[in-house]
Amino acid sequence: MFDKRILLITGGTGSFGNAVLRRFLHTDIAEIRIFSRDEKKQDKMRKKYNSSKLKFYIGDVRDQQSVMNSMHGVDYIFHAAALKQVPSCEFHPLEAVKTNVLGTENVLEAAIQCGVKRVVVLSTDKAVYPINAMGISKAMMEKVAVAKSRNSVQTVINVTRYGNVMASRGSVIPLFIEQIRAGKPITLTDPNMTRFMMTLDDAVDLVCYAFAHGQPGEIFVQKAPAATIEVLAKAMTAILGRPEQEVILIGTRHGEKLYEVLLSREEIVAAEDLGGYYRVPPDLRDLNYGKFVEQGEIKISEATDYNSHNTDRLDIAGMQALLMKLNFMQTISRGELVEPEE
Repeated sequence: MFDKRILLITGGTGSFGNAVLRRFLHTDIAEIRIFSRDEKKQDKMRKKYNSSKLKFYIGDVRDQQSVMNSMHGVDYIFHAAALKQVPSCEFHPLEAVKTNVLGTENVLEAAIQCGVKRVVVLSTDKAVYPINAMGISKAMMEKVAVAKSRNSVQTVINVTRYGNVMASRGSVIPLFIEQIRAGKPITLTDPNMTRFMMTLDDAVDLVCYAFAHGQPGEIFVQKAPAATIEVLAKAMTAILGRPEQEVILIGTRHGEKLYEVLLSREEIVAAEDLGGYYRVPPDLRDLNYGKFVEQGEIKISEATDYNSHNTDRLDIAGMQALLMKLNFMQTISRGELVEPEE
């Protein structure tokens, strides 16, 4: 479906944008536009890929005119631009709103005005039952996308939701590697804390699936295994040949959950199980207050959310096998230095 088409990636200089380029740049796609604020990363990407199919646009999703300038003639959009770090959003919540909520509104409105065929918005498990500003802003971003999809005739808008991408910059895997190599103790928050384990290729697969199969307003979730932080640490020390590495417990940090949730109870009741994915239809109820006041659903009361405690749980061997699928970990295991994904 991407042959001879023009694809725009907002926030395209990040890890997701690089993964898309590795997947699509040598196909029959006509053009890939990278939209971001960071001219240094754009220049680095331009030199790295050196492709005439690649076009760069400096701009900010907060500025609708700069978004419009990049969108003329575009067929498809991957909307990945966001503030993603929990601490920065916690200290500056209005900045998270400006980028993650209002920025998404700008992208979707411009897409509708320019006749873009499909937009997929990238979300996170932190948007479900959010307890921090980043998750709350992402939850609002999803609501904006679903609301815009109701009134969009030409432009199909979908949401994809996934957990933390392994070995991305700011994640715990590069931190553990740094601590192990420096001979420092590994700092664990809570050994029983679980997280979904997904690769960057998994994230791209999910977005492509949504592009191929999505109807307006649907949210797509990829099923993923999980592991405790303790299992992750033990798998990494085994891979790096440091099984006796000291571990210290520091306790749960501000804004962290014991487990993450990919589908709420309300969503799991309505979701369609597609095998490797869940499809969540949009809530198309009108302003009928009876559905919020007098009428209930027994199914929701009996349902259980889909979270990192009740999904398939990896043991140390399973976690090692998944880690070794990452080019980052393959390089590290050979003793070479490599930067984590942006």
